[in-house]
Amino acid sequence: MNTLELTAICKSFGRQSALDTINLSLPTGSRTVIVGPSGSGKTTLLRVIAGFEFPDSGSLRLNGQVLVDDQHQVPAHQRLIGYVPQDGALFPHMTVAANVGFGLAIKGDARQQRIAELLDSVALEASLGGRWPHELSGGQQQRVALARALAQQPRLMLLDEPFSALDTGLRTAMRKMVARLLEEAGVTTLLVTHDQSEALSFADQLAVMRQGRLVQSGPPMDVYQFPNDRQTALFLGEAVLMPARIEAGWAYCDLGRIAVNHQRNNAQVHIMLRPEQLQISTAEPNSAGCQGVVTERDFAGDSCALTVMLHGESARSLRVRSSCLQAPTIGSKVQLTTRGQAHVLMD
Repeated sequence: MNTLELTAICKSFGRQSALDTINLSLPTGSRTVIVGPSGSGKTTLLRVIAGFEFPDSGSLRLNGQVLVDDQHQVPAHQRLIGYVPQDGALFPHMTVAANVGFGLAIKGDARQQRIAELLDSVALEASLGGRWPHELSGGQQQRVALARALAQQPRLMLLDEPFSALDTGLRTAMRKMVARLLEEAGVTTLLVTHDQSEALSFADQLAVMRQGRLVQSGPPMDVYQFPNDRQTALFLGEAVLMPARIEAGWAYCDLGRIAVNHQRNNAQVHIMLRPEQLQISTAEPNSAGCQGVVTERDFAGDSCALTVMLHGESARSLRVRSSCLQAPTIGSKVQLTTRGQAHVLMD
């Protein structure tokens, strides 16, 4: 069963198309992430779902209820959709407790108990209820904003880059905590981000947007390993792209003969390998296989990113990851082998 159904959603601002025929379904209880570069339409789509903007055409259903179509336009405050913006948007003139309880219909002790429960659900002590937003850390403010959104018992939770203002360590911890909290609450969630690693780690379903269009969606690992085109491949992480000739399930390219996930024959294509599929070792004298020389070595803590220039007419350079404990030095002659299959790009 799907909680949210978007069908042929279009939105323009003047002559500028922001959303072009968006079709997307969110399974009940799932975490869907929309990822894409700045200006791709991610936030506009989130605002259309929340009810802050109305599409020019198309339809939107939530739990079977029509929120938007040619005859309906349900306003934002009637949709029961939670929304957490990038900066949390807490009311600065209200205490933490007042922010969390904003919109709660209950009064008295029951209200205070509910606020304490909500603070506890996002791992905040009830004693923080008397503080002002500016007295909290960035991570605490985001958790208060999440508690405020959960107070309305939303049918759907929208998160608009809620972790982007946090430092790296806190961002990772917050992402894991929010994912666990929403899963335990059974809330269907839609997160918008431009951070590829955040998208891949948070999502059950990943949707890639570009220039107002939804170019690919599916399980994160599938989209990462089998992108539809080179732009998607490069946006989701480092990728080795090269021309190849396909024959009977094998690609013949600058790396030699590599297994591929396509059965074309005598076809000229472009293939993709992720850097982790390339293994590097010191070249032995007269050894066979693809060889090259290390031209750059970038230290990254637990790993090294190596640039290897291949021997041969193409003089192609590739980026390869290696453990720092085993990474060859600049100038080393090395041999490259591949793991798994190369992916044949459709463009």
